[in-house]
Amino acid sequence: MSGKAVEKAVYLGTFAHSKSLKELEIAHDAAIFVDESGKIVAVERGVADEAAAKSFFPKLNWTESQEKPIQIIKSKEEQFFFPGFIDTHIHASQYPNAGIFGKSTLLDWLNTYTFPLESSLSSLPTAHRVYARVIARTLSHGTTTAAYYATISVPATNLLADLCLAAGQRALIGRCCMDSLAPDYYRDAGPEESIAHTRATIAHIASIDPTHAIVKPIITPRFAPSCSSQLLTGLGKLQKETGLPVQTHISENKREIDLVAELFPQSKSYAEVYDSHGLLGPKTVLAHAVHITDEERALIKERGAGISHCPVSNAALSSGMAAVRTWLDDGINVGLGTDVSGGYSPSVLEAVRQALMCSRNLAMGEGGEEAERRKLSVEEALYLGTLGGAKVVGMEGRVGAFEVGMEWDAQLVGMEEVGLEGGFEGADGGAVDIFGWESWENKLAKWVFNGDDRNTLAVWVRGRLVHERRS
Repeated sequence: MSGKAVEKAVYLGTFAHSKSLKELEIAHDAAIFVDESGKIVAVERGVADEAAAKSFFPKLNWTESQEKPIQIIKSKEEQFFFPGFIDTHIHASQYPNAGIFGKSTLLDWLNTYTFPLESSLSSLPTAHRVYARVIARTLSHGTTTAAYYATISVPATNLLADLCLAAGQRALIGRCCMDSLAPDYYRDAGPEESIAHTRATIAHIASIDPTHAIVKPIITPRFAPSCSSQLLTGLGKLQKETGLPVQTHISENKREIDLVAELFPQSKSYAEVYDSHGLLGPKTVLAHAVHITDEERALIKERGAGISHCPVSNAALSSGMAAVRTWLDDGINVGLGTDVSGGYSPSVLEAVRQALMCSRNLAMGEGGEEAERRKLSVEEALYLGTLGGAKVVGMEGRVGAFEVGMEWDAQLVGMEEVGLEGGFEGADGGAVDIFGWESWENKLAKWVFNGDDRNTLAVWVRGRLVHERRS
């Protein structure tokens, strides 16, 4: 069943999605109608069964036939439909190292673990093995869109795009650009080569997905220290020429910030380095931003760039705790990133709960009302993992929620109801136990803090079933 296109489909049951940063809507006895292009064409309430759903077919000019049946998928008790997660920052090439970071800080970790692994993916069989697994794994965790960093290898980066398209995962694919401050065995020969190779990947993706319906290229200067000023300038011109999005890192680690100041003394800040090279704009995704200054925040807001909050890797590499509430108060678009493999998990749900814990850790240093204000709510963290992420990667109005005109990127989440025997019969339905007294707000909170991929029963991208959990 997985991977097969659906002509038209109706989804019935319970739905949860973000309406805004503060509001998470939970709707029961609802129906969402999805056409053959994967777009939501109607959302109806008070639809309890198939017969009620079919009564809307004439209104939509839908007709059933044996050749083109309309599939009806209904959530069961303790199940709900939720938008697919959007991972705004993940290194596909680093997946084999997930959970391996030792006692390193960022710059040591890059040289010890990351660059050797990434360079090994110039072997296409190795790249295929790694990329196929990270796509499968992220889909199994409900990630329907991922902003991937690949490597400097054009063939391997193109392979990642091919595999995402074949699997049906929506993806932004970035060939890493880096012509300085990297090992001799793993760097671009110079800015001209780096830009030419980036153009080659852009052309390849245009050849396999001309409208960027599923796969889209994203210009990817790894981070300022690994790029010469000439390369950053060239990539800024390429962005202006193509209109493509940009992804990079900023202010993840204090040693890194000091290095940027040393390498780019003419710039007042890390953010200004990107801005002065034409790389800071409304299509820019800035990962981490843990230590950005007030002036940098103002510049990021003015340029309309978004931030990918990566709480798992920020903690794992001892980089620091990001003040997400401040960003949100400033009106900056914020999404969540797993940052595999600095982050140990490919699960955006893990990033959701760690964003919650990071905000609580920050609140411990405050008092009174300010401490409460610092803390993110479950509703806010889920927004960051869906609708907030959609804004960061330039897909607002297209994915991240269940509204007419959006595409059906969704996951079916199931939780286990504990029987009268108290669970002695076994607990193989995931880590979320439901006892029957919980409100639906309680149930979603239990899923956020206890859930994992065992709770992700099915995943769709643009109406296509791309993952189904084996029973």
